[in-house]
Amino acid sequence: MPLIAASTIVRPSPIPLLCWTDVPHPERGVAAGVLVKVRHGVYASARLWKALAPWDRYLARVHAVALVLPGAVFCCESAAALLGMPIFGDPVIVHILVERSGTARLVAGVRSHRAGHDRTIIESNGLALTSPADTAIDLARHRHPSVGRSAADAALRVDPVLTRDLLIAGNEARASSRGRNIARWALTRSTALAETALESVSLCVIEWLGFPAPELQAVFRSESGTEDRGDTLWRSLGIVGEADGDLKYDGRFGDAATIHRRQHLRDRRLRSHAEVNAVVHWGWGDTTSVTPLQHILLGAGLRPIAPEQSAPLYSMRRELSTRAPHRLTAPSESAREHLAAEE
Repeated sequence: MPLIAASTIVRPSPIPLLCWTDVPHPERGVAAGVLVKVRHGVYASARLWKALAPWDRYLARVHAVALVLPGAVFCCESAAALLGMPIFGDPVIVHILVERSGTARLVAGVRSHRAGHDRTIIESNGLALTSPADTAIDLARHRHPSVGRSAADAALRVDPVLTRDLLIAGNEARASSRGRNIARWALTRSTALAETALESVSLCVIEWLGFPAPELQAVFRSESGTEDRGDTLWRSLGIVGEADGDLKYDGRFGDAATIHRRQHLRDRRLRSHAEVNAVVHWGWGDTTSVTPLQHILLGAGLRPIAPEQSAPLYSMRRELSTRAPHRLTAPSESAREHLAAEE
């Protein structure tokens, strides 16, 4: 698997990692509750580890494997974590690629996947991993369609050169047909306009509930010149939908009370437009529980135009309802403006 140097900068470990050679008697630190064993031979501060979000613990696990397996080629969720693509909860298992002549197996929390030469392997900051496109295609082929859609949307944001057509072509060109049909659903719907994992999953649920597809990131300009964007817009009904939940209020964008006040003012500006009749908000629990989001949209006046698809909704609820979405290290500039609209 040839390596291609990439300008993409992989995410560093969220906490310092210590090899067993750097810590005298690490087992004593573990017994005392000062250290945690991230994997065999790699340790971290227990205090820092406990403070990590699940997805950041997973990222630390990936870097721990990189320490003990130099030269490993990361793929699937492990490559996604390094690229800053969505991770749901802590997947625990670290995924690496081996040559087709190698052995596919799961040993000590590391799953090896055999692969040929139909993937692009990039090298960044000394780590080898599948490209954003191939990472998205892998996840779209072998994970729930909502996870695949989230990965594909994120890949388009991570790599500005990448397009939906290239993702689709990459899937069709794979030597193995396994998962090809499954991936088509997610890849043909991918868009960089979905700015978060929650937005991507919301779009999946909206379609599976039979509602019409919304317009994404619609811009409204007030008389004073202030611009506001809506995550989703059903223009014919004047319904603006915001997939935000608690993500805006966890401190990363500033004081929660200030953000809440800005949102209130922003919603008021949106409702002042003649073409806007309602502004509704939903979060992760509303989306993955399905019924709350359905009631929110029905209450706003939206009506289904197609039959509900119960199978993907049921499997998504089981897959994601207890696993919070990964947050990017930093929001895009447009997202930052969206969340901090001028008062």
